[in-house]
Amino acid sequence: LEYPSGLVCVMHKPAGRVCSHDEREGPSVFHLLPPRWRRRSPGVEAVGRLDKDTTGLLLLTDDGALLHRLTSPKKDVAKMYQLEVDADIPPGAVAVFAAGKLVLTGEKKSCLPARLRVSPASPRVATLELKEGRFHQVKRMMASQGCEVTRLHRASFGALGLAGLA
Repeated sequence: LEYPSGLVCVMHKPAGRVCSHDEREGPSVFHLLPPRWRRRSPGVEAVGRLDKDTTGLLLLTDDGALLHRLTSPKKDVAKMYQLEVDADIPPGAVAVFAAGKLVLTGEKKSCLPARLRVSPASPRVATLELKEGRFHQVKRMMASQGCEVTRLHRASFGALGLAGLA
């Protein structure tokens, strides 16, 4: 289907794709779209970029106002991530993230409160709910607790999930 304006697409982003239009960064999620969508004006953009190695829900739109509404921390849109790390998550990490006082390296402003749920099956598996999207935020938050993220998957964005998508 082709819509004259306000295109919104939900994609299950595979690993190995970047959320950039810059060809120098590698294979792009935009190359997975129909060619006519890549020629749209205004262009289709990713709503909250995912790293090359991160999988999961990615929204794409040509609606700049919608993009802003979905990515602004003031709009309180939750993003849920499933993650695995290389070391046991410290028991205090849940409280640190929930307090909203964590300041990431190189930043002056603390992160908004975030909800970390460590799996009862493994202290190296968790879900993390964020209401903002800083550069490499999940990886940097986990690194602040001595854990390197080895797998990262965005399971939902607001009320949207991946049910029914390949």
